[in-house]
Amino acid sequence: MNLIITIDTEADNWGCYNQTGYSLKNLERIPLLQNLFDEFKVRPTYLITYPVATDQRCIEMFRGYLDAGKCEIGMHCHPWNTPPFDRRVSNLNFHTMLCNLPEELQDQKLETLHEVICRNLGVVPVSFRAGRWGFGLSTARSLCRLGYRVDTSVTPYVSVKKYGGPDFSDFGPEPFIFYPGGNVGGEGRNSLLQVPATVGFLQPNFSLCHQLMQSIEGPVVKRLRLKGVLDYLGLLNKVWLSPELADANAMIRLAKRMETNHHNCLNMVFHSTSLVAGLSPFVKTKEDEQLFFMKIRSFLEFARESGWNSVTLAQFEATFKPPVIPTIGIGNSSLFAMNQSQAEKTI
Repeated sequence: MNLIITIDTEADNWGCYNQTGYSLKNLERIPLLQNLFDEFKVRPTYLITYPVATDQRCIEMFRGYLDAGKCEIGMHCHPWNTPPFDRRVSNLNFHTMLCNLPEELQDQKLETLHEVICRNLGVVPVSFRAGRWGFGLSTARSLCRLGYRVDTSVTPYVSVKKYGGPDFSDFGPEPFIFYPGGNVGGEGRNSLLQVPATVGFLQPNFSLCHQLMQSIEGPVVKRLRLKGVLDYLGLLNKVWLSPELADANAMIRLAKRMETNHHNCLNMVFHSTSLVAGLSPFVKTKEDEQLFFMKIRSFLEFARESGWNSVTLAQFEATFKPPVIPTIGIGNSSLFAMNQSQAEKTI
C-alpha cells in the first residue's frame, strides 16, 4: 500500500474570501508537523497557495525541507487571493470555485501561482488541488498547458453543488488517468493522473454502499435520521481519511478496508489551518489541537507497522500504470463521466 499525505497549505482566514488582509499564523506549526513526519519517514505533499508562496518566512522554511528531500511542493489555488483580479468576478460562493471562472482567467491565475512557486522555491510543481474542491474540465486543461501531471481535487461520493461547486458523488477513490481535451499547445500535456482524496466505506462494496446512502438522503428519510442510525449500528459508515473528519480508529478501519479491496494507495487530506485551534471549523480548542496531532500519530504508527510505502503525489504518478478511462465533459460542474465498466465494477 502506498500512503500519500496531501496538505492544503494556506492562510488562516477560513471562509473570508478577501484579496488581502490574511494572516499565516498556522504556518508556524508546520515544523512540529514536519518533525512528526520525519519521525515516521513520511514525505508529505504540501499544496501551497499564493499567500504562502510569497511569504519570505514560508519560502525559507519550505526551501529547507525541499533541499533536505523531506517533501514535495504542489500548487493549491484560492482564486480570491491569487492575481490577477477581475472586477467582473465577485467573491461570492460561485466565484470562489476556480472552475466557475472564465477559462482565460483560470489560466492567468494558475500561471501566476505556478511562476511564483518556481521562482521563490526553486522547484517546478507538477501536482495540484483546487481550493474548495472547485475543479472542472477547464481547470484541467489549464493545468495541462502548464505541464502538470497529477491532480487531487476529486472527493469520492461527495458533492459540493450546494456551494456552487462540482458533484463528485459518482466517483470512487481509485486513481485514474483522464484526458481533459482541447488543444493544450506548446510543451503542455494531454493527460492528468487523478488521485482522489480517500473517502470510502467501512463495508465491503463501496458502490452498493453509495447507492444505499443516496437512497436514504431524501427529505423524508432525513427526518427519520436513518443515516445516523445505520452509522451508529455499523451498517453504513462513510469515512474520510482525514484527521479533521474522522478519529484514528475509523481511519485505520477504512485503510484496512481499502487494502482488503485491493486498492494500491491511500490519500490522507487535511488543511494546515487545523494545526492551530480556532482557525478551522475542525479544530476549535486546544484539546482538539492536541487530539488532531494524536490522530495523525496513531495512524502513522499503524502505517509503519503495516509496512506501507510513503510517497508524494509526483512519486506515485511516476510509477502508476492504470487502465485508461474515457472521459466526457458536461459543463464545469460535472467533470467527466466514467465508462460503464468502471461504474459497475465492485470495489
